[in-house]
Amino acid sequence: MTSSILRRFGALTLTIALGSAAVAAAPSASAARPPAPPEAGADWLVGQLTHGLVHNDQYDFDDYGLTADTGFALAAIDGKTPALRALRKSLGKHVASWTTGVDFGSTDVYAGSTAKALVFAQTTGRARTSFGGVNLAKQLEGLVGTSGATQGRIHDQATDDFANTIGQAYAANGLAAAGSPLAKSVTGFLLEQQCSKGFFRLYFADPAAADQSCDAAPRAERAPDTDATALAVVQLLSIEKPGHKVRAAIGAALRWLRKAQASDGSFGGGPATKASNANSTGLAGYALAQAGYCPAAGRAAAWVADLQVTPALAVGHLKGEAGAIAYDVKSLKAAKKTGIGVKQSDQFRRATAQAAPVLLYRGGVGCPG
Repeated sequence: MTSSILRRFGALTLTIALGSAAVAAAPSASAARPPAPPEAGADWLVGQLTHGLVHNDQYDFDDYGLTADTGFALAAIDGKTPALRALRKSLGKHVASWTTGVDFGSTDVYAGSTAKALVFAQTTGRARTSFGGVNLAKQLEGLVGTSGATQGRIHDQATDDFANTIGQAYAANGLAAAGSPLAKSVTGFLLEQQCSKGFFRLYFADPAAADQSCDAAPRAERAPDTDATALAVVQLLSIEKPGHKVRAAIGAALRWLRKAQASDGSFGGGPATKASNANSTGLAGYALAQAGYCPAAGRAAAWVADLQVTPALAVGHLKGEAGAIAYDVKSLKAAKKTGIGVKQSDQFRRATAQAAPVLLYRGGVGCPG
């Protein structure tokens, strides 16, 4: 596999759908029907765009983060299509609104959003440092700790700091690709968030802690997180010429993911989303595929496929929804009865953006190599 291939496919998103915490049974009733292709998922996502952006109709705002997730999915499935170019252009007009508190009259700057925007720009275009007229690499560098135990750690420039391991993973990849002198320390801090069992935790230690590593934290603060682990793997795989420590971290994380995969191919998420779900299964399966574990990725894809609205299901309340992917079995059953309404659309959009790319590996073939 090459980093250029990995960078083309990019990484998916940081947000997990929390709308359903119900225990999901393994999808099996529809095993006999063929799954809709990944392109159907991409087409459905394109249909969710309003002037190139994902608009949340329930709360009436443009969701820039989910728009980027949609862009990552389109890049993975279709490459640089007209729809992706239009999305990139639209998102480029709102970089400041996405990464700072400018719309609220504040000077806040958000590290996770900045890092994700930087990787989005690098994945979908040729820019190494900037997007929409904003030098994202420079902006991100200003949000990186430069001394002490938090050296390399990203942080929000705000009253409340919501930076986490997923944003750190984007920062490691984005700054490395930008040739930033801070890339090494950012990557080093990311590796500290990996526990000895191989998984990455989601949340950092308190900034005042002398030891910022996962293994040094109390048990309650080092819970396994599938999404953070999968995204860390994809971002680390995309780094050009990774060192020994990075390669070792990738290997340990992949071993943990393979052990965490259920016998039916699915994955649960973190503490709040332990049940099998499309988001976590899609992210983990995609990470395994990028590392060449096609059979495992294929099992994940097969599980996700049973949650996708196929042409045969796109009737009645689901008319026009072919390609959409439900969060879990409960969500799919509910949609069959009532459709994908305004309140349900956000969960379906997130699930589809994070899970559709793994369908490329349905049958356990096609992994980058």
